[in-house]
Amino acid sequence: MTSVWADLNQVEFSQGFLQAGPYRTRYLRAGTPGKPVLLLLHGVTGHAEAYVRNLRAHGEHFDTWAIDLIGHGYSAKPAHPLEIPHYLDQVRAFLDTIGAEKAYLSGESLGGWVTARFAQLNPDRVERIALNTMGGTMANPVVMERLYTLSTQAAEDPSWARVRARLEWLMADPALVTDDLVRTRQMIFQQPDWKMACEMNMALQQPDVRRRNMLSDDDLRAISCPALVIWTTKDPSGPVDEGRRIAGLIPDGRLAVIENAGHWPQYEQTAEFDRVHLDFLLGR
Repeated sequence: MTSVWADLNQVEFSQGFLQAGPYRTRYLRAGTPGKPVLLLLHGVTGHAEAYVRNLRAHGEHFDTWAIDLIGHGYSAKPAHPLEIPHYLDQVRAFLDTIGAEKAYLSGESLGGWVTARFAQLNPDRVERIALNTMGGTMANPVVMERLYTLSTQAAEDPSWARVRARLEWLMADPALVTDDLVRTRQMIFQQPDWKMACEMNMALQQPDVRRRNMLSDDDLRAISCPALVIWTTKDPSGPVDEGRRIAGLIPDGRLAVIENAGHWPQYEQTAEFDRVHLDFLLGR
């Protein structure tokens, strides 16, 4: 059996909270201060543990921070619908708080959406970005409805079965949803304010809200930093062709395809993800 602790027990890391502007923000941190800053951003209804298997490898090269986005994990949970500008405010404030004028950003799903928009609007603050099975370019009603249903059901009743079903949506191999991972997320979903928070972070699954936050082709063309688009052969949110299209629109974009993974390649195929991700971030 694998567990979050098994993933971290050989890692020098810290966990804590920072006040990033108005947002109390939880983080996991690995690496040495003074190294380049790498910020890792998870997907919708996710949390920093999405990157527990990657902290050791990335901490060797970067001052690596995996944070809980607002409305998620154990970070602040604003009582209003969360749109991309709200997440951008948190990221900007977090970088300011840790004193990082520039950083490397990598995001999965919603985190990739936030990363791409941040890079577009703040080119002076970004070195390189990685967009991992990113959201923000598609509005597939079937995918949106499935994600909304699984998430809200687990918020209304954070039973073992419903939390597991939400996690299994992420994986190509449902066997990777261990009891430890279910319990880690179940504890988050059992917070008294989670039902409200889930409703707020599900705002981007509403068609009208999603449309006004989406990344256009011109938005992608405006990203000036080097960008790695990571897609998988079994991603439930969209086909590899979408990753290829995104990479083709970003002027300095490139595509890496990871086999036998779903929406969490950094967790499912850790060694391959770390290899292609670090090679890109380090300019190798």
